[in-house]
Amino acid sequence: FIDYPGKISCVIFLSGCNFDCPYCHNPDLAQGCANIPSALDENNILAFLASHKTFLDGVVISGGEPTLQKDLQHLCTKIKAMGYPVKLDTNGSRPHVLQHLVEDGLIDYIAMDIKSDPHAYAPAIQKNYDPEPILASIRILMESGIAYEFRTTCLKPFVDARIVANIGQVIEGARLYALQQFCDTTVLNPRFFKEKDRRYSDEELLALKAVADEWVQTCIVR
Repeated sequence: FIDYPGKISCVIFLSGCNFDCPYCHNPDLAQGCANIPSALDENNILAFLASHKTFLDGVVISGGEPTLQKDLQHLCTKIKAMGYPVKLDTNGSRPHVLQHLVEDGLIDYIAMDIKSDPHAYAPAIQKNYDPEPILASIRILMESGIAYEFRTTCLKPFVDARIVANIGQVIEGARLYALQQFCDTTVLNPRFFKEKDRRYSDEELLALKAVADEWVQTCIVR
């Protein structure tokens, strides 16, 4: 009910990620699942979608980082052929994949995470980091003509008012920017949270929203 705005959706989680966000709330997926249940093969997934056509409005492909999967385009093609709109969740690190999906009409909505100032992902998010793929993905989304959103999980020290302003300048004019409270129940690197409080209060999140409001069409807090 919450993953695809305005639609009741089925979410397909794909395994593996090329980022090491310490606050990742899907650590098993991010690290790569060694054992995938046989019930989750492609035929069973497609059969499930076919049998729920009268209930579901859309399909979300999430992760991990879905664009790492070589069969992503094939999967999207199959789902689209069934008449479903498809939303993709991505970290934006593989713009060439996004470009192909957009050009081939296989994606209807893209939600891209911007972890911090695009020039400041190293070393905590990715050790050997080049900001250009992130910047290229931002351009692709904003020029795509399809529905999209950017979103940032807000926690210290990755996000503060200056960083939100920097992100705002990079995505100036974006249709939707979501600031998200992080989920601290299960994370990729629990030691990261033992040093001090990393969480923002609701009031602090609203203050960050006020910064972002100046740069984008709509900013929301989740």
